[in-house]
Amino acid sequence: MFCNVDNGNVFTSPDVRSIYELPLELHRQGLDERLAEVLNIWSRAPHLEKWETIVRKIYEPARGEVTVAIVGKYVNLTESYKSLNESLLHGGIANDVRVKLRFVDSQDVEAQGPETTLAGVDAVLVPGGFGVRGTEGKIAAVRYAREQKLPFFGICLGLQMAVVEFSRSVLGLQGANSLEFDEHTAHPVVTLMESQVKVQDKGGTMRLGSYACALKDGTVARKLYAHEAIQERHRHRYEVNNAYRGRLQEAGLVISGHNPELNLVEMIELSDHPYFVGCQFHPEFKSKPFAPHPLFSGFIGAALAQRDSSRGAAPATPVRA
Repeated sequence: MFCNVDNGNVFTSPDVRSIYELPLELHRQGLDERLAEVLNIWSRAPHLEKWETIVRKIYEPARGEVTVAIVGKYVNLTESYKSLNESLLHGGIANDVRVKLRFVDSQDVEAQGPETTLAGVDAVLVPGGFGVRGTEGKIAAVRYAREQKLPFFGICLGLQMAVVEFSRSVLGLQGANSLEFDEHTAHPVVTLMESQVKVQDKGGTMRLGSYACALKDGTVARKLYAHEAIQERHRHRYEVNNAYRGRLQEAGLVISGHNPELNLVEMIELSDHPYFVGCQFHPEFKSKPFAPHPLFSGFIGAALAQRDSSRGAAPATPVRA
């Protein structure tokens, strides 16, 4: 009544259960047709079958539900993990299963133990982060997932904590840690990158952007990506210490991906585990609902197999997007 917008050009943006339903809702209101008229262009009828399939898989998944624990330190502000949450949803879409997220404060894991805080989950994810608070809880969560054969996915700091846990528990390196959290550790299995040593003004100086990663034959990572060389986005200062790399590999830690130019560890996994994968980069930055990232598709597929095996059912076949 009080602006220059025609009545036919006013559309509502209603609440929907999933943001991925909004394109269908706006189509039902005729927004796409009206836009074509206003712009005086011709367009064929939209093909929204893919959106309909996505919404169906979110609301009525054929394979039920899996529960994934995200063990972090910002769990009271779950939007801090927004891109991660969406990528896990994408992994659920790829496997036609609903992903229920359980946010677990890593400090609660320290206080109550992983047996209590992680009981009943189908998989464990340890995301990135900074600062020493809650790191021992993350390490305990990694140990629990490794020993209980629960699917595990570590991203950035999650990979580093997996290396610390493996060094302590398997290699027997007492007090092994990252130099980020203990400058006096006798075993700095995670150390400051060489390019970061002389950096004084920290703002915007981390290893940022896309870097190459070469994948090792016969690994889970190589199978999921179906490529021998990939590019992924990074945001970190610390890396796996190459001085310990040989001992880690001899003890069974598989270096499944590395940067060929800088000789940095990019991915790790365990061959005697259903799904134990860590990456130094951030795959959540590249996942899309129509093209779920393969690491999230594989992780949720492993969670689905874990759920079925714990119930005594035939394991589900993971789906690779």
